[in-house]
Amino acid sequence: MQLLETEFCTEAPAVDVTDNDVHVLGHQSWTAENLCVESYHEDILYYTSRWDALCPYVDVTPAMLEMAPKPYIVYAVPPESPYGVPINDKYGLVHAGSPDFWTEPRRNRKFKELEKLCKDLVTTFTVVPGCDVTTDDVYAMGGEHFAAYYIHDHEVEGFVDYIRDLDLLVIQVHAANGDLVLTDVSILLPERQQVYGSFCQWNRNYKNKSPGIYACLLASRWTADNGYKYYNLGPVDDYGYKALFVTDFEPIFALAMTDPNHPLALDTTSPLHTDFKPEVWNRIHRHL
Repeated sequence: MQLLETEFCTEAPAVDVTDNDVHVLGHQSWTAENLCVESYHEDILYYTSRWDALCPYVDVTPAMLEMAPKPYIVYAVPPESPYGVPINDKYGLVHAGSPDFWTEPRRNRKFKELEKLCKDLVTTFTVVPGCDVTTDDVYAMGGEHFAAYYIHDHEVEGFVDYIRDLDLLVIQVHAANGDLVLTDVSILLPERQQVYGSFCQWNRNYKNKSPGIYACLLASRWTADNGYKYYNLGPVDDYGYKALFVTDFEPIFALAMTDPNHPLALDTTSPLHTDFKPEVWNRIHRHL
């Protein structure tokens, strides 16, 4: 099977702010037209960035925040950034590069049980240049997952944009009969000594193999075997199964830009309240 096709486009940053001008910051590029993704709380519209669902760290500038329609929420601002405030959730890091991670008795026992359960499966690891990955490739690897978790087409496009100068780790696991059991996709972040788990799509016919947990184990082993320090599991508060792996927590910083009288701000069950305190709405600069 040919996993990926090749597509590469280099875009230069522009100066004037119009819908067609391309802005570049770190691993991100955008125009005023494609910067935001429509999100909903119940039937209340608000906006998130196009890198929100699948990318690890989202850089911002005051000009970008001014450009976006409101309410606008940006999650996972880099920890070293001068922008953003800590929210209630956090990233779970797996210190896979430490021998102690693998020898801790309970974890070691659970991993051996999982490997025994999955011993009849065949695993392949492929490192793919992000510039060779198209949106069609990403949908082929995770389309069912995206549909199940309401990941927007623009967020898939944002992922392809983000990885254009990075590499991906693609893990695929097959059963003896040829069935694809899981595809796990991670972004390699050598500057952070991290492997970031973006998404995992697995075959429900093999749920007795605990494919989601097995994918975490495979990615953690690859992380250790290839000289990286941490495997980043992403946000962990809503995913109890990740607790077996987590050794460190990293705060997640975010920004909430809103009119305080907007329906989203008045609904106490909305992300503006569950993730933020009202006193930090519209706070751009971080207070340490």
